[in-house]
Amino acid sequence: RLIRRVYSIYCIAVFWGLFLLLLPAIFVLIQRKEWQKSALRLNYYWAIAFFALCFVRVEREFREKLSSKKKYIFCPNHFSFIDIAVMSLTPVPFAFVGKNSMSKIPLFGYMYRKLHILVDRSSMRSRYETLQRSVEALNRGISLTIFPEGGIYSNNPPQMSSFKPGAFKAAIENHTPIIPVTIAYNWLFLPDDNKFLPNHRRLKIVYHESIDTSNYSIKSVNELGDKVFNIIADELKRLNIDEGDKRDLSEDSSLVQAGSGS
Repeated sequence: RLIRRVYSIYCIAVFWGLFLLLLPAIFVLIQRKEWQKSALRLNYYWAIAFFALCFVRVEREFREKLSSKKKYIFCPNHFSFIDIAVMSLTPVPFAFVGKNSMSKIPLFGYMYRKLHILVDRSSMRSRYETLQRSVEALNRGISLTIFPEGGIYSNNPPQMSSFKPGAFKAAIENHTPIIPVTIAYNWLFLPDDNKFLPNHRRLKIVYHESIDTSNYSIKSVNELGDKVFNIIADELKRLNIDEGDKRDLSEDSSLVQAGSGS
């Protein structure tokens, strides 16, 4: 537990150190909307440096080649606070659509408000305005990342909670392809238990094939949501069964070696 606490403090220091290092460039770039993509691209380089300095290997699997000249809506599962950092490894600049609580963090909150789209989920008006701002960002060619669960709500990862329709409405209205994203082992690395004690291990992120939304209508928004849900759920099941098999084989191997030694 002591080692995990020291490691946690180190990762937090790396997080803030890199943020402060990039802050002058971010501050300049957020002053004009036409520079927003360049500011968002810094997230990618920040994430590469962050995970490298924290000695965390993140395996990325692309089922389709992504293009920075295209716009997408990325829809990942959400079990852990580490998901935001992991998604920043996406090689396409994008804006997060997330809770307005992030804006309350000193200094970081100012940057977050300028670059990303915030929503107060308790307000119907805020949800509507967020949908409009999301469509506006897509019209300007900016990709989005929306956690369709709406937050960390699952009590039994890797089982997801139900999806909210906002991401799928925005995709249909703007005819934007959706990329389902599976973040595996995230809740094992940093459990949502308010202790902020990471368990050092590898992570994996899978970018699935894009889903063309041009043939969907608002009436079929639930059908689209179900399709994305099932793609992610099937991958989570497959990856975590494989991970369980590896642990079982490792334990069996240890028992055989112990038996041989005796």
